[in-house]
Amino acid sequence: MSDAIEVTVESGVQAIRLNRPEKKNAITSAMYAAMADAIKTGWSDDGVKATLFLGTPGAFSSGNDIADFMQVAMSGERGSMAVFDFLEAIIMSKKPLVAGVDGLAIGVGVTMLMHCDHVLASDRSRFKTPFVDLGLVPEAGSSLLAPKLMGHHKAFELLAMGEEWTAADAREAGFVNRVTSEDVLEAEAVAVAWEIAAKPPEAMKLSRDLIRGDRSDILARMREEAEIFGERLKSGEAKSAFMAFMAKGQKKAG
Repeated sequence: MSDAIEVTVESGVQAIRLNRPEKKNAITSAMYAAMADAIKTGWSDDGVKATLFLGTPGAFSSGNDIADFMQVAMSGERGSMAVFDFLEAIIMSKKPLVAGVDGLAIGVGVTMLMHCDHVLASDRSRFKTPFVDLGLVPEAGSSLLAPKLMGHHKAFELLAMGEEWTAADAREAGFVNRVTSEDVLEAEAVAVAWEIAAKPPEAMKLSRDLIRGDRSDILARMREEAEIFGERLKSGEAKSAFMAFMAKGQKKAG
């Protein structure tokens, strides 16, 4: 289990907290693996009725750790498969998923929300998917889900243009249910998760499965995206973008 992922269970809710605030909750391979393990463990635990994702104040997640991307780009190796285990776990989750977003939600910090059943965000949250700017392509099945959810034009704005959205924009697009203030965000997210967990579990499962429908097409698209994403990581465009990003970070640190 990664030290940057905290997992607790209370009142039927398994809370998975990204706790790497010094890196704005950038997700490493170890963190993906820890989250995937927690989600799957919850499936067989009758004491877990729902899973809640949380970050830290001001940062839900700044996306995939760029250092991991750099390693793949420079080595030419495939890299860890942990991210795909995590994505498959949230796509095929057997129990409801809730998220409480405060502050930054970047890349996978956005696309994972499309697989959640209920999402709350603070009014200071900002959503951005800079895939193309990094020489990459959308992931997590978002290229299929986003157009269905919000229409082609808004999906293109988010996933291809990489425009930054406010919490109100995300709510209008359909992947945030409620916008609240930062001081009550976590408490309200926990309350929603507890409310879901308190409902009859068999009826909840059957209802959720009917609402979500067959997920094989989403899984297939995620895998298709992953193949292209993996090739793009080794592209000249991606290498240049990662190096520029790292240089910018070093300049700020200096």
